Parts: sequence; structure tokens; C-alpha cells
Amino acid sequence: MRGHDWINTCLPDELILEILRRVDSKASHDACSLVCKRWLGLERLSRSTLRIDASGSPDLFVKLLAQRFVNVKAVHIDERLSVYVPVNVGKRRGRDENAMTSLKVHYAGEKSGSEEEVCESFCLTDAGLTAVADGFSKLEKLSLIWCSNVTSLGIMSLAQKCYFLKSLDLQGCYVGDQGLAVVGKCCKQLEDLNLRFCESLTDAGLVDLATGCGKSLKSLGVAACARITDRSLEAVGSHCKSLETLSLDSEFIHNKGILAIAQGCPLLKVLKLLCINVTDEALTAVGVSCLSLEMLALYSFQQFTDKGLRAVGKGCKKLKNLTLSDCYFLSDKGLEAIATGCTELTHLEVNGCHNIGTIGLESVGKYCPRLTELALLYCQRIGNFALYEVGRGCKDLQALHLVDCSSIGDEAICSIAYGCRNLKKLHIRRCYEVGNKGIIAVGENCHSLTDLSLRFCDRVLDEALIAVGQGCPLQHLNVSGCNQIGDAGIVAIARGCPQLSYLDNLGDMALAELGEGCPLLKDIVLSHCRQITDIGLSHLVKNCQMLESCHMVYCPSITAAGVATVVSSCPSVKKVLVEKWKVSPRTKRRAGSVLSYLCVDL
Repeated sequence: MRGHDWINTCLPDELILEILRRVDSKASHDACSLVCKRWLGLERLSRSTLRIDASGSPDLFVKLLAQRFVNVKAVHIDERLSVYVPVNVGKRRGRDENAMTSLKVHYAGEKSGSEEEVCESFCLTDAGLTAVADGFSKLEKLSLIWCSNVTSLGIMSLAQKCYFLKSLDLQGCYVGDQGLAVVGKCCKQLEDLNLRFCESLTDAGLVDLATGCGKSLKSLGVAACARITDRSLEAVGSHCKSLETLSLDSEFIHNKGILAIAQGCPLLKVLKLLCINVTDEALTAVGVSCLSLEMLALYSFQQFTDKGLRAVGKGCKKLKNLTLSDCYFLSDKGLEAIATGCTELTHLEVNGCHNIGTIGLESVGKYCPRLTELALLYCQRIGNFALYEVGRGCKDLQALHLVDCSSIGDEAICSIAYGCRNLKKLHIRRCYEVGNKGIIAVGENCHSLTDLSLRFCDRVLDEALIAVGQGCPLQHLNVSGCNQIGDAGIVAIARGCPQLSYLDNLGDMALAELGEGCPLLKDIVLSHCRQITDIGLSHLVKNCQMLESCHMVYCPSITAAGVATVVSSCPSVKKVLVEKWKVSPRTKRRAGSVLSYLCVDL
């Protein structure tokens, strides 16, 4: 077949387009576009999503993209981070390509000229948003993350032209009431709206939006909007009968607003609340009226008690996901009510609820057999017997997270290992009673475990990792702060876990074994590993050609030669975190945006 282009000869454009639409990664898309001019054009037609970070002259950049990718339906613009990739035009001709040369490249920490002018040049403005509206006529999803120069004028222009818009994320944008009112008037298919940190909004804007397009709205997020009050939620409750997801973070919301939502939005499935002025009355209304509720997250509630949770447990029989964070007045009785009433529960997180102890979690193990993920953070009163019940009753548990649980030790981990043999993720941090016995039991019984993190667990030794290496197909391992673990444990992991893609904390011998045994390694953290040298790095990169990220700060034995070895030997590397003084001028020129520096005073 050499010399014959059978694909281009036999396949029509429609079929190649369909194939390109099924390509997953951006890198694969880019590779396809380089095959030939025909594929370049078809690949541009196949693109449905664009992601744009902060860049030089973003308004012009958006305009050029709109001319090239005419079928885009989703645009994500995030100005929280800058891109460092310079634009190379090469020898291509044409006005669009030449215009690309005028784009500036932003380097963090460098200043020239007026600081305000520099910031202005890297922020999307209303003109750029108008270009989005003009160029992407099929737009359905738009995210403008921290685009601080976008105003109501730009949003109005967008809304008047993008009638098919279904999702709009305005997080951190200074958009006023006028812009939101026009969105409500024109975007009758809007389903998803995020208004987090839109500080200039008031009740007037949200009321107008709910009145205009409330019938289609299914998801709403509001946070840090000081002038959004119960009045807005009353409008949402009156006009948004199809609302399924609501996320609220506000100290200006009271019971009145939550009551309006509970009574007016019977289809509500997801409710996330960080509202310090909401009490049991509101949560009771949720339990009575929101019978379709599947996810409930309560953060920093200090004015409600077990009474509210009892109402949820009694009424919300479909609840599957519950998060309780810093709810100081909840006790075992509230969690028992949830466990006995919401037997479909699959995810539970208890974070900093100091009055919830062993008895409450025991009830979860007894009555919630479908539990697949459990997170216990800063739960000092939960002891070993609680996890004994979980291990005995929750056979489908796949993920367990334990942070600062001082009463949980090896007995609890053994119970999980013996009972939850489908466990895939185990994260333990600063649980000082957990040692070799528990982790060895995990290695011997949990043969589906792929993600293990044992941070600052001083009692875990090499023997534990040897058992894990022999029994678990690990892909992710973090043992930072485990000072008793040496090369022997890491070597066992390297030999037994060839699919490993992330590793933290090791030495030269372990690096050599990793280079031989884990060719799929993508991310490695070597920071604070004093025993690592340039020799170990050379062994690692020899075979780990897929390495994308390497952190190696506070490694005194690594020199500029070692940094150069990583940069030059890993074609896929995207980030190398290192002290700036360890980078030679030649390596800096070669690596460019790959290098990230730790700022330290020498």
C-alpha cells in the first residue's frame, strides 16, 4: 500500500468527520490535523469545544479562533492562570496567521510599562465577548472564569445572539443586573447558571432572570453575592419549577429563602448550603418537600441540630450522597436517622463534626449496604468498631479517606481489608495508630486497589509496601512523611506495579527500579528527598518516556545537570518544579514554559 492514500481516496468527508469526533484527547486531535490539508480542515470542523487561558490580546485570539472553528458549541475561558506558550507562525501566509504574531506572551512576575495596561491586555473584554457571540452561532455552553473586564454590555450582546445557550458560568465576573435581565429575556433554553463571586449583582437581576427563563433552569449556583437575598430565592421558587441543583454560599440567606425553594422546586436533587443563618426550620422543610433529593451538602451550619437531619432521613428516601462539614451541633442521633431512613446512601463525608462518634457511623455500616465512598476528616470520636461495622456491612466500599482520626488504628483498617475486598482507593493522613498490620492486610486482601496514599503515617514500614506491591495493581502511590519507608518498599512497588503513574517520596535505588518496572509513570514528586541524586534521575528518565510532571524542590543532591537530564530526556514533560538557581541558561532556553520555579531566598 506504500504510495497509495486509500483513506483519502475512499472515505467521504462525513465519515472522516465522524471518526475525528470520536477522538478523545486534544493531543490526538492536533496530531490528526497535521496529516494533510484535508484533515486539517475537517479537524477544525470536528471541534466542538475550545478551552482558552489568559493570553496576550485575548479579544483578537477569540476572533481568530471563531474564524477557524465554526462548529464549536462550548467555549471555556479561564483567566485565573496565564499560558506561557509562544505563538509560532512559521512561513504560513495570510492575514489571520500574520495577526497571530501580534499576540503577546505573559510571564508571571515580569513587569513592563504600566501595570494596569499590562493586566488590561491579558483580559477578555466586552469586545472579545461580542466576537464570541458573532463567531460561534451554535454556542450552547460558555464559561467565563474570572474575566473581570467583562461587563453587562458584553453579556447583553452575547445573550441577544446566542439563543441556543444552555449553560453560562460567570464566576468572578463583574456582571450587573442589566446583563442578567437580558439573559433571562433572550436565552429561553438556559439550564445551568453559575453566579459565584458576581459581586455586583443584586436581587433585581436574579429576579428578572428567573422570571424570563426560569422554566428551563435546572441548575443554579450563588456564592459571595452580598446583595442577593431571600427575595431572589423566592423568585426562583416561584418560576423555576424544574430546578434540580442549587448551590448557595451566603450569610445573607435565611430560612425564608430556603423555604421558598423547598416548597417551589419539588424536583430538587442536589442541594449544597453554606448559609450560617439557616436553621432547623429550613432543613425540616427540605425533608418534607424535596422527596427527590439525592445529594445534600451542609457546610459550617451552627444553628441547626439533629432535628433537621431527622426530617431529611424521614422524607428524603432517595438520598445517596451526604456531606456534613463543621456542623458542630450534630450528634450520633442525627447520623443514625440518616442511616436508618436513607438506606440508598452511597457517599458519606463527615468533616469536623466533633459530636459525631462511633455509634453514628456504626449505624451507617448496619443500614447502608450500598455505601461506596466514605470520608472521615478530623473525627476524633470515631473509633475502630465503627469501621468494623462498615467492613461487615458495606461490601461494595471502593474508596476510604481518613484524615486526623486519632482513634482509628490497625484493627479498623484490617476490618476494612477483610470485608471490603473491592476497595480501589485508600487515603490515610496523620492517623498515627495505623501501621504495618493494617496496610499488610490491605495488600493481602484488596486486589483491586489502585490508589494508595499514606501521608505522615510514621508506623508504616517497608514490609507494608512489599505486601501491597505483591497484591495490588497500584497506579498512584503517595507515602510522603512516612519516614520509616526506604528503598526496599519502593523497589517492591516498582517491581509489582508496572501500571504506576504517580509516585511521591523515594531514593536513587528506587528510581532505578522505577525506570525499569514502571514505564507508564507520568507524575513523580521527589521534593524533600535528600537522598536523590542526578544518577537516580538518569536511571528514571531512561525508560519513563511518558513522564509529564516532576517536582524536585529541596533536593540538595540534585544539580543543574540533573534538571537538564529530565528536560532533555522526557519528550512529554509539561512541568518541572525546581529552584530557579539550579537551571542553567541553556536548559531555560530549551525548556521554556515547562519550568516552574520555587521562590526561595538564598
